[in-house]
Amino acid sequence: MRGEVVAIHASAAAGPCELIVRRIGAESIEQARFADIAIGEHPIPDGADQNGCGWPKVLDLTIGDWMTGYHDLELVDANGESTHHFVVVRPSPEREPAPIAIVLNTNTYHSYNYWGGANSYAHVDDLQAGARPEDAQARAIGRLSTQRPFAQTLLAPPPGAHRLVNPHPRDVDEFAFPGDRDWIKAHNISPYDGAAGFMDKWEHRFVTWAEEAGYQLDYFCDSDFEADPRLVDGYATVVLVGHSEYWSGEQRRQLDAYVTEGGNLAIFSGNTGYWKVRWEDDGSTLIAHKWNGETNDPLWGDAATRSDATHLWSHPAFGRPEAEVTGLSFLYGGYHRLVMCVARGSSAYTVYDDTHWALDGSDLFYGDMFGGDIPLLGYENDGCPIRFDENGLPVPDGGLGVPDHLEIIAFTPATLFEPPHSPFRPAIPPEQPDVLAEIAYGRTDERATERLARGHAVMASFTKGAGTVFNAGTTEWAHGLAANDPFVETITRNVLDRFSSSPG
Repeated sequence: MRGEVVAIHASAAAGPCELIVRRIGAESIEQARFADIAIGEHPIPDGADQNGCGWPKVLDLTIGDWMTGYHDLELVDANGESTHHFVVVRPSPEREPAPIAIVLNTNTYHSYNYWGGANSYAHVDDLQAGARPEDAQARAIGRLSTQRPFAQTLLAPPPGAHRLVNPHPRDVDEFAFPGDRDWIKAHNISPYDGAAGFMDKWEHRFVTWAEEAGYQLDYFCDSDFEADPRLVDGYATVVLVGHSEYWSGEQRRQLDAYVTEGGNLAIFSGNTGYWKVRWEDDGSTLIAHKWNGETNDPLWGDAATRSDATHLWSHPAFGRPEAEVTGLSFLYGGYHRLVMCVARGSSAYTVYDDTHWALDGSDLFYGDMFGGDIPLLGYENDGCPIRFDENGLPVPDGGLGVPDHLEIIAFTPATLFEPPHSPFRPAIPPEQPDVLAEIAYGRTDERATERLARGHAVMASFTKGAGTVFNAGTTEWAHGLAANDPFVETITRNVLDRFSSSPG
């Protein structure tokens, strides 16, 4: 917020440099420019991905009277080469808060960032150099430093970046693939670049639409929950967009309390709240051991500290599955139209509850499909177990944390795994089916893993305490807004208008 000072640390072989600060939303607005910054060249230490770079400070950036929002920091060297970082400017406490708080998925950005070698998924530099995927994945790290740059193809992708969805239903005998492989090779794009970041991705597309539509947003990032124990109090609506995959214990606690006490949570995201993480070293290190939480997290071995350890939020050791807050889980959803996962899927939602308030004025009726031409469903999607009631309508059929009174509006098939009998080598890293089956169903037999493979992307809502949650159930919702799809726009307006009518 205004008056705060951001310390800029950098290394450059060709100084002096220039720093340009731009707010990125519906338009790009230059906020500040700093010329002739003296920067020397410094080595990249071993373990920079876990421990940071240790580079010296080159500039104190004081936040001016800037609008709340995502601010791109472009550092340009004497040869005209540039690199990007960012800051999120919070709203000034001196101003009237907006009705809507959007929380940018910065925990996800850090978990995917592989600058210096590795991220929480793999040693990406090794993978890009030709290592076997299984070997690179075995070198994933659980400690991720924020004191390093971002991989630039993740943070500021080059023009032509593809979406994580097959552009068309799979043809006969086709190896379905999202994107142009020649373009990917030319730009040295990793498998992790499309899954996180702001610019020209989900959150950017959402805020462009929202700001142009006249909605007022206050911006926060995930880590702000660590510094303010009541970060979103007073907001009528909290919005999550795109890929809000990693939640800390404090973020989860606050979102849970916020809704229970009367706030409204609008989730236009997929794979939401799936992984439990924590912050250490005064916010300079994100801990995300993921699948290795039980073996690698030092807090796991002691029953007194295990509740602060990291793994899936749905792990029984925590007793707090994310669906208690979100209504849905990636555990019961999965991928849609991504390589061989539902490769001939429609990428559309099929409407069941056409009387739901979210569809008011949408001209959608029972059995209608919408979004297939966008495609609206792709990459990662959240769902719940489903059965049909006596009226022929879908209702939740159990599931960890899934509320019994969840109102299912629309759904379509999704899966956690590529078909085992596919003629092609799997392109998506395996999601540990035995671990997921044990968590979801308490057993690891073939029937349990087969059930996990038959999930759904679900759009739903439910009440929680005095508040309400709407969950669009997919990472790709913002692409429907970018395409000006009338159905997606109407549903989004219905949610934001209804949720913003009273303070949380």
